[in-house]
Amino acid sequence: MSTATPLATTGPPGPPTSITKSERSLAPDIARGFMLLFIALANVPVHLWGMGLDKYNHNTGQSTADHIAYFVEQLLIAERSRPMFAILYGFGIAIMASRMFARGMEAKGVRKILRRRSWWLLAFGFVHSVFLFYGDILAPYGATGLIALFLVHLSDKSLKRWLLASIAYVVLIGNVIMAYFFTSAGGTPEFDVAPYVGQMIFGAIVSPIGVVGLMVSGSFFPLVIAGMMLHRSGWIEHPEAHLPQLRKVFYSGMAVNVLSSLPVALIGLGAWEPSHGLWVAAVYATLLGGMYAGLGYICGFALLAHKLRGFGRRGVPGALAAVGERSLTSYLLQSFIMAPLLTAWGFGLGEDLGYLGAFGVAFGTWLVTVFVAVALDKAGKRGPFEVLLRRLTYGPKRV
Repeated sequence: MSTATPLATTGPPGPPTSITKSERSLAPDIARGFMLLFIALANVPVHLWGMGLDKYNHNTGQSTADHIAYFVEQLLIAERSRPMFAILYGFGIAIMASRMFARGMEAKGVRKILRRRSWWLLAFGFVHSVFLFYGDILAPYGATGLIALFLVHLSDKSLKRWLLASIAYVVLIGNVIMAYFFTSAGGTPEFDVAPYVGQMIFGAIVSPIGVVGLMVSGSFFPLVIAGMMLHRSGWIEHPEAHLPQLRKVFYSGMAVNVLSSLPVALIGLGAWEPSHGLWVAAVYATLLGGMYAGLGYICGFALLAHKLRGFGRRGVPGALAAVGERSLTSYLLQSFIMAPLLTAWGFGLGEDLGYLGAFGVAFGTWLVTVFVAVALDKAGKRGPFEVLLRRLTYGPKRV
């Protein structure tokens, strides 16, 4: 990817001011809006309880409809939302850094701000894991950002070298570690305490362990770097200038998507019962293919944004973009809704709930976040958690 997107307009030295709606590109926000639907669908099974697990860590007692729904989710969504999130996270870091560089900040100052933001994301993620959802992804991305901040000032050539090196590490080591982890992890352990206290204990344990594990695996590093390179290339912000490349990556990404996840999806359907070794290999394939599939999905959303450009930020594109603009708030709002609604420590509606019903809850939850985001957009307000993170990162004068 060659550099095509110029740096932000030069202004007075210091951190960037807020990006106005007219300055925002539609494609990244639409991609984030769709990505949050994928995240809701991928996360909702964690909130289910009361059922046994088979030898592949799938809930038992599922109907045929549940197995079919789970097959589709495993085929098209599972292990795709996290790569999408990581790529867009890197994309966002690159935008922030370019705007600060353009305003005259030195690399040291840029890294200081990005470091502060990453530490606060780690803190947000830990609190999220303890009090609501132990499957949090904010803390791992915050930790990844602490390393990625040293890459923002590198040349395209150096960044490409880091990308290739990180891909080699993930292919040979990182995804092997993750595949073995996913095929050995069982259900949530039970503590001899009240259900919510158990959630807090488990969340406090899992969050730092998950951060360390993902840092060791390095799974997010090539994706974050790819996001930085996407910003520099202009593919997402100016899709009209890169339609052939976007189509190529989208179509090939969807082919890799289905081929790499089909074995795991067949296991979820109950149509294939492989040995443990083949199960590990199937998980490895879906993890590896999901990295490229995540990039393919993002390119597809850029193509969609190009087709919908005549609508601007109105109608369905505007609603998706409103969610994308408030992705942190929308992501946390999913947990505020689904965790109390489904878990044993909340209303308990997830007891013995099949996959199809769970995905329905996830979709409904995502729709609620859309309505909330649109309401905030019409009121001219940003998401509360975006405001809070910006205040903590830059200080109250920059909010």
